[in-house]
Amino acid sequence: MTIRVAICDDQALVRDGLRVQLGYADDIEVVGEASNGEQAVILARRVGPAVLLMDVRMPRLDGIAATRLIVADPACAGVRVLILTTFEVDETVFAALAAGASGFLLKDATPEEIIHAVRVVAAGESLLAPSVTSLLVREYARRPTSGRPRRDLLAALTERETEVLTLIAQGFSNAEIADQLIISPATAKTHVSRVLAKLGARDRAQLVVVAYEAGLVVPGT
Repeated sequence: MTIRVAICDDQALVRDGLRVQLGYADDIEVVGEASNGEQAVILARRVGPAVLLMDVRMPRLDGIAATRLIVADPACAGVRVLILTTFEVDETVFAALAAGASGFLLKDATPEEIIHAVRVVAAGESLLAPSVTSLLVREYARRPTSGRPRRDLLAALTERETEVLTLIAQGFSNAEIADQLIISPATAKTHVSRVLAKLGARDRAQLVVVAYEAGLVVPGT
């Protein structure tokens, strides 16, 4: 099945580069391009790509605002946004995730990493670069806490689901979780869905927070 992808970046050279890199994959087709956030919203409504690669800093409407509009629009229900930027600052990461982005990668990612990210996001998973996952943990490490892990947050989880949560917090994708636990990808996906539902979390970023607060992961380890 071909993954339909759209690209939004204000630099034509970047768009050309991404189109060439994505062209290496037989299962990916670039179906449209935009040079600012306003055009991205229109493109998402008109073309309905499975994945929209979205730059952050653009004229007229930035990528965060555009992502927020796309995620909230019923006409774009099947569109998943993958943020691609040169910036790795806290406000960019948290704003993108809060807007509803399904993934976040830096522009220095290799073609293989970008193609992998598109496939993961198109499959319905969320994807965070390992550096972004670490950033989330570090951010919450700076916040005031009671000093004791809140193990009560895990009360609803089975032992296997707790293992899955730990791996999510370490930045593993569903496929990597399946490899680590020697289970099928479908089973791993089911476990992740159950963890999200039981903890009332919207996405993997929120699961990272829960794992930190429960003491499953420690910054710097």
